[in-house]
Amino acid sequence: MLHTRTLAVVAASPLLVESVHPSRLFRLPGGHVTSARSIGDRALSRGKISREVMQQNYQKIREKYKSKKLPQDVNLKGVFACNELDLREVQVYGFDYDYTLACYKPSLDHLLYNLGRDMLIQRYKYPEGISELAYKEDFAVRGLHYDIEKGLLLKLDSFLQIQFGTVYRGLHPLPDEEVLRLYKNRIIPIAYVEAPHKHSHKEALHRTKMVQLADLFSVPEMGLLCNVTEYFLSNHIDYHPEILFRDVKNSVQSCHPIMHGMVVENVSEYLEQNKDLRRFFERLKKNNKNMFLVTNSPFHFVDTGMKFLVGNDWRDYFDVVIVQARKPKFFTEETRPLRIYDEINKTQLWDRVTTLEKGVIYLEGTVKQLQDMTGWQGHQVLYFGDHPYSDLADVTLEHGWRTGAIIKELSHEIATLNNPRFKENANWLQMLTGLIEDHQDYEGPDVQIVLNEWINERDSLRNEIKRVFNKQFGSVFRTYHNPTYFSRRLFRFADIYMSSITNLLEYSTSHTFYPRRGVMPHEYTSYFV
Repeated sequence: MLHTRTLAVVAASPLLVESVHPSRLFRLPGGHVTSARSIGDRALSRGKISREVMQQNYQKIREKYKSKKLPQDVNLKGVFACNELDLREVQVYGFDYDYTLACYKPSLDHLLYNLGRDMLIQRYKYPEGISELAYKEDFAVRGLHYDIEKGLLLKLDSFLQIQFGTVYRGLHPLPDEEVLRLYKNRIIPIAYVEAPHKHSHKEALHRTKMVQLADLFSVPEMGLLCNVTEYFLSNHIDYHPEILFRDVKNSVQSCHPIMHGMVVENVSEYLEQNKDLRRFFERLKKNNKNMFLVTNSPFHFVDTGMKFLVGNDWRDYFDVVIVQARKPKFFTEETRPLRIYDEINKTQLWDRVTTLEKGVIYLEGTVKQLQDMTGWQGHQVLYFGDHPYSDLADVTLEHGWRTGAIIKELSHEIATLNNPRFKENANWLQMLTGLIEDHQDYEGPDVQIVLNEWINERDSLRNEIKRVFNKQFGSVFRTYHNPTYFSRRLFRFADIYMSSITNLLEYSTSHTFYPRRGVMPHEYTSYFV
């Protein structure tokens, strides 16, 4: 799917294509690149062309690029549509808590990292030297895959292709040649990556050789994993990658209750204030919308955070509150009973739940019970979460709910897209790519030399564009030119997505979100003549 910002870049030249297809190019010893036809297939040769003419054509395209106005900025508070969504049909608004209503400061990543690191030493008896390893805040991005057999962190695109330059063992990237030696192919077989949809995340770990780290809580986990790997490599300590992965995951996850207690003690240290959240809830209530909360977090943690964000009366806005829901099981299982939480004794009651009452806190249960007891069904429900799988996949695929994704990193991504230097590079990259494809079928003694110069310039541009998002892994949403595996799932399971839930205040409760008409590869010329 190409969004508005992509169309603006594409529109810069009538010659544009998304990329030179990798099957058309061969990298020769020494790093030179040549096209398939220069090796012997000249049946479709366009004729001869000189270096001088090629350089003139380059200058013409360069002048055309300089004359183009830069695309307009993307709205930082925008809501972006993957699927048409008419809010007039929505009567019920549902919310996850963590990274949906409550967004955290970087201090929480440091806390989870430090707690997990200490747990590795105390519980699993990892070397004391690990205590000196500090969290690297800008190292990883979410949506990466970890190969639990090979011990590699890597980035895949929507076609399951490895993005070269983003395969890391520890803190160092693997050379492209080493990646190809390990995987035999740039494309990863689907069975290597994806478990059948019905399996839980834990089951998926046993059925696939790669696991995707798709939520923001996994970012410090990836940082710890790579730091410890680097420590083992640097100190020549033998280790098993899968054991390390499981120890790190279990350490970080087992520290969540400790993290909950520390956040409750000093909520302003870890939670970002959003003064618009109460106003957003007020508007929904004013328009007679029902609201519910389904979260995996415990009540005392949610209660403290919501009082900080909204006020002591936050529960008055919600018709149903369910904590410790154990998503995605909440959305996939059918037999787990709802239980009532006793706030005074801080325990669960054994009473049978036959109706859902406002003001009562519930635990566990299933989405079937929620729907049966409320009558909230299908497209009248819009549920917001930050995780494409545990929050959004099942409710849209199995229950027909509409979905909204809260992607906090979108703020950084859009700010980068709006940078004039980025816009210039992105536009020139597209025009240069078109120039390369337009000239690769000519003959002449210097054709390949000039093409190599252009391809090297293109490689340099692509790497610069990648690094401005994240030095190691680039954009959460793109590889060099394709959407990432994370983007593919996000666009599949979310009707709309945004950086903050309160971005919806920019739109009325009767607004219709329309996805932009994406330009397919065969449509470029017809759109931009």
